[in-house]
Amino acid sequence: MAERLIVALDLPDIPAAEAMVASLEGVVSFFKIGLWLTFARGVDGLIERLIARRHRIFLDAKLHDIGETVAAGTARAAERGVSFLTVHGEPEVMRAAVRGRGTAPMRILAVTVLSSLGDAELAAMGYRHSARDLVALRARQAADCGADGIIASASDDPDALRRAAGAPGLLVVTPGIRPAGSATNDHRRSATPAAAIARGADYLVVGRPIIAFPDPRAGALAIIAEMESVASAR
Repeated sequence: MAERLIVALDLPDIPAAEAMVASLEGVVSFFKIGLWLTFARGVDGLIERLIARRHRIFLDAKLHDIGETVAAGTARAAERGVSFLTVHGEPEVMRAAVRGRGTAPMRILAVTVLSSLGDAELAAMGYRHSARDLVALRARQAADCGADGIIASASDDPDALRRAAGAPGLLVVTPGIRPAGSATNDHRRSATPAAAIARGADYLVVGRPIIAFPDPRAGALAIIAEMESVASAR
């Protein structure tokens, strides 16, 4: 179960990220690198060092561009040896990413609807679908386009999304994880680790409840224990 916990290295610089990884050594082996660090000086070295130490990397790039550009960017990410790469959940973007990935083992994950967005925010952006309906649509499109999985909140019901998409093997990676009693921050569609696993999430992405916890190692162990308590019953 520990391998299904992804810690988001949403930290201000590479030294802080390195220190966090060191504090979690032996507990967590999967780390997300997103926009907090993507443009930080030295991020290339961080990626190389983590992979050399047999850690897995979730590169949360959220690629969104014309097909050829997405395909080229995906190919470069695959060459780096990262395990997961995110792209926006639009059919052209997803098909281009799958093409650019080629035969590399890297998994392509489609971003459905950010967990910070609800129905009102989507309507203001011009979408006619509710958050739940848009997530379901993009899950079906991800399966049709050959993507390996999606990013979706636990409230979107991962098991139901797979059934609706006719894709039982579709990976669902779930952000917005907050232990009971903790602040949801900017996540409108959040869930506890137990609820996310119970609803069929394959991987949980956790940032602040671990990296901002007084003892990150203890925070990670507590989340893993909660995940295991539910997984044994599934």
